[in-house]
Parts: sequence; C-alpha cells; structure tokens
Amino acid sequence: MTENADLQNEIDARQKILVADDEASIRRILGTRLKMVGYDVIVAEDGEEAVNLFNKTNPDLVVLDVMMPKMDGYGVTREIRRTSDVPIIILTALGDVSERITGLELGADDYVIKPFSPKELEARVKAVLRRTGNREMIVPSGKVAKNVITTGSIKIDTARRQVFRKNERIRLTGMEFSLLELLVNNSGQAYSRNEILQHVWAYPPDHRIDTRVVDVHISRLRSKLETDPANPELILTARGIGYMFQRIN
Repeated sequence: MTENADLQNEIDARQKILVADDEASIRRILGTRLKMVGYDVIVAEDGEEAVNLFNKTNPDLVVLDVMMPKMDGYGVTREIRRTSDVPIIILTALGDVSERITGLELGADDYVIKPFSPKELEARVKAVLRRTGNREMIVPSGKVAKNVITTGSIKIDTARRQVFRKNERIRLTGMEFSLLELLVNNSGQAYSRNEILQHVWAYPPDHRIDTRVVDVHISRLRSKLETDPANPELILTARGIGYMFQRIN
C-alpha cells in the first residue's frame, strides 16, 4: 500500500503538458519524448479539443501549433488568457515572422520554429517552467532582493510573484513577471535584448532568435503597468542598448 501511495504521489506531482497539433506525427513524437523526461502529457488534434482539455485538466504548460482546424492557435491562446496565466509555447512556421509576433502579442511566452528537434522543445519547456515557477529570483550579483518593492502606486511582491496597483492586482504571465523581476531588481541598469533573452528565457549566448520576443513582452508589460504606455515612466528604453527600469532609491 505504501509503495502504491508513493507511486501515486509521484504521478500526481508530475507537471502536465498539453500538446495541441493537428499533425499526428508531432503529437506522437512530443508525447513520447516529454513523457520520457518525466512529464504527464495530454494531446489534442484541433483547437476546440485543446480548449476543452485545458479546462478539464489544468495543465502546467501548453505547447500550441498556430495552424489547426476548428480553432487556430491564436483563438486557443485568447481563450486560455481569459482565465489563466499558464505558460504557452507556440509552434510556428520557419518563415512566418508575423505568426510569431501575433502569438506573442496575444500572450504566448515563447515560440519554437518548425521544423524543430524534440530536444530543442524539451529545453524550451524546461526553461519556461523554471522561469514561470516560484523557485528562482533574478537578482544582481552581490545584492539581496527585497520581497516587496514599491514604486509609485505599483507594488511588486517577488515572493508571491504578484503585482498590484494600489489594492488591485495586475495579472501578469509568468514570463512577464520574470522579465519585470530582472529589470526591477537591477533598477537603473540597462540590459540589451540578448542579455534579457539569456537571463529570462535562458537562451544560450550563441542561440539565434528574433529579439522581438523581448520587445513584445516589454510592450505587454507597459500596457499593464504604465499610466501612458506610449510615454513610459517605469520601463524605459535605453537608446542603443535595450531596456531598463527606472532607478529605485
């Protein structure tokens, strides 16, 4: 009985990943590979099934193809973001930059370009789950992060990974919070887009990716935090470098 209970507890503790793709080969390969590295995997072959399974199973992460029947990946992302901040990785065609940007603007956290290696996707899943969890705080070397940081009407609780304006909570996705955490804990210091990708998305220095991933997330953060997103006072553009958070004394 004890061994059975331990096994059940281990199964219950596994992180669940919903994979939605209309290509059976991709569902099969990703399902097999992700199970091999310790995840529970639920698969969907169209957008409507993806939304239904998401609502029933409450996964920890969603891997989502853009082009699917019944409801495309954009529609699924919109539906998920109505109620949840669960991390989303979109699968997108090699040459279609607009697909990637649209997916990110709707709330996806990262993307992987088709064709891709299962090993690459495993790495992205691991990185996003690590960054959107509650285990790491991104702080500058030699400094200690405060649990609660207040600037103007904005309060940032790094322990609970929550942000408030006065007493109203501002919903951020996990990657949005990790990006904000990096900039706030290093307020006044400018980071390049590549440095942000390394710190927040855990991309290696030699990994080539469209740095607009950072630009889109910055835009999303500004729309949620700034009084006037077109004239930001919190998240500033460091000309010729990248981005920084206003200096907090």
